[in-house]
Amino acid sequence: MALAKKATSKDPDMDYMRSGWGDAIVELGKKHKEVVVMSADLTDSVKLGGFKKEFPERFIETGIQEQNMMSASAGLAHSGLTPFTGTYAVFSPGRSWDQLRVSVCYGKQHVIFCGGHAGISVGPDGATHQALEDIAITRCLPDLTVLAPCDHEETYKATMAAYKEKGPVYIRFGREKVPVVTTKNSVYKIGKAEIFKTGTDVSIIACGQLVYEALYAAKLLEKDNIKAEVINNHTIKPIDAATLAKSAAKTGAVVTAEEHQVLGGMGSAVAEVLAKESPVPMEFVGMQDSFGESGEPAELMDKYGMRAIDIVKAVKKVIRRKN
Repeated sequence: MALAKKATSKDPDMDYMRSGWGDAIVELGKKHKEVVVMSADLTDSVKLGGFKKEFPERFIETGIQEQNMMSASAGLAHSGLTPFTGTYAVFSPGRSWDQLRVSVCYGKQHVIFCGGHAGISVGPDGATHQALEDIAITRCLPDLTVLAPCDHEETYKATMAAYKEKGPVYIRFGREKVPVVTTKNSVYKIGKAEIFKTGTDVSIIACGQLVYEALYAAKLLEKDNIKAEVINNHTIKPIDAATLAKSAAKTGAVVTAEEHQVLGGMGSAVAEVLAKESPVPMEFVGMQDSFGESGEPAELMDKYGMRAIDIVKAVKKVIRRKN
């Protein structure tokens, strides 16, 4: 079981996931001379400025050319370098999907790329910049590892671990500060879901910043004597089928929670596993087949039902179905 902080309603520690990404890349750059970084005109937004300052000779600014950046990163990887590329998720993988598919994944090139500013919590940027489909369009690609860490510490670990992987790796994270629920000592392994809280009545399987909401929901559910098991499913692909199926078989009901469309997202990946391994009633918390809109991040999370209270409602519904 991973070590996780206890979620409460009182001002949790907050930090940027994207800072974990940027800090890890600087550390990797110091250790490995073959690490290079590419940015598509959003260097500071996705926290690549530290690497640019430390290693300007290994930093490439492509400008607003996400498709060219993806193709060029494949070429750099093919030549023996380890490229990290960064921009917003709506632009990559959104705009560069063809190049990702053909140049990177088909050739199994070791390219690590981030989708920054993902999810509804981009806020005022509006629907055009709220990437809510990126998990769906990446997890379907062969040989591509897809990661959705839950906080700053885990994003750092995910980035460090991605360097050691073979083949392409996608890491998604949002823009805003989010609660820090893990610690420097928390276990992190690509492909291994972590049980943050054990329970017997329902399994809440979450990724990204909704892991905190899931932990808080579990605390609220205790008042109704509902014991929820909370799982941090940070690796969407390769998914940890064994852990998810074992938990579902124990609790008999599952709620998934993600800051993404429920169609094709992490919840769909979980449903695919459980349909084969351990069929149980399921409910899905996330974006319900809709585009977002401009607004403050917290307002949008409330409006589109991605809060602890929404997870609580889904849990009570799925338990009624189970019973």
